[in-house]
Amino acid sequence: MKIRFGYVANAVDIWNGSPSKTLTFARYSVLPKNERLEKLKSVTAQNLYNTKRILYYNIAHEIYLYRFSSSLVPLATHPEVMWDFITPFKKEWEEIGELVEKFKMRVSFHPNQFTLFTSEREEVTLNAVKDMEYHYKMLEAMNSLDKGLINIHIGGAYGDKNSSLIRFHENLKKLPNEIKQIMTLENDDKTYNVHETLITCEKENIPMILDFHHFMANKGDDELNLYLERIFNTWNTFHTIPKVHISSPKSDQAYRSHAEYVSLEFVRPFLQMAKELNRDFDIMIEAKQKNFAMHKLVEEVASIRKVKRLTSASVDW
Repeated sequence: MKIRFGYVANAVDIWNGSPSKTLTFARYSVLPKNERLEKLKSVTAQNLYNTKRILYYNIAHEIYLYRFSSSLVPLATHPEVMWDFITPFKKEWEEIGELVEKFKMRVSFHPNQFTLFTSEREEVTLNAVKDMEYHYKMLEAMNSLDKGLINIHIGGAYGDKNSSLIRFHENLKKLPNEIKQIMTLENDDKTYNVHETLITCEKENIPMILDFHHFMANKGDDELNLYLERIFNTWNTFHTIPKVHISSPKSDQAYRSHAEYVSLEFVRPFLQMAKELNRDFDIMIEAKQKNFAMHKLVEEVASIRKVKRLTSASVDW
């Protein structure tokens, strides 16, 4: 069983390397009109440059699983801005995609919690579609649609889960099919648990990303071993192996918050369970210390008896 590890957005030891530099609408609005577009371009150029720096770091450290920042482009979906962020950076997007292609990276985006398809309000659904289109356009500009995923949660329950799930299936019809073909769903830590998310994925033929920390925070009476094989099987018709999110609680009092690093003790029961399936999969580390947390966990997993380290960011068990 081969496991590859990756991390989210920032390599914390790259100086001034954030790919998520922002420009608020309030700040944008007070700029002279003839300076607004240049400021948008300037911030985007910095984010794309830092993304390339991070990808080179990943290549040097044999890290081929990476989640792009969703904040690469400031105000990309703001209704009063909506600017062309592809054409001015055609070369930069393609350069990023060339790195992804050459080194066979698995990349993804994770839109924020407001990108949901369970709301009764049509404008919320339309904004969700718009946000998904924004992420799709970035992958398209990189020529990385075959390497990339867009992962979201089901959304809110609004006091009635059954009705909200029915709305999810109806509202999802408004998402263009080419975007749906590269989307995934993830169980969350408060509302839709592993079983509910799995049923939804199976119905829509969408791969499911298991978030183990979310499962532990929102498990109810469910036992993960009853569902893990089915979760992995949602990837059978997709173009790549299953993917899992791993983090651990900040504390007992802040159980849902991510810790700085990942506790091997916390995640080891899941790893043992996955080992029984003997199936390759990828792990995305969601910890505050980003790549540092990933390196630390790989070291610790590699120290387990019968685990063989293959590269800086992969093991065989």
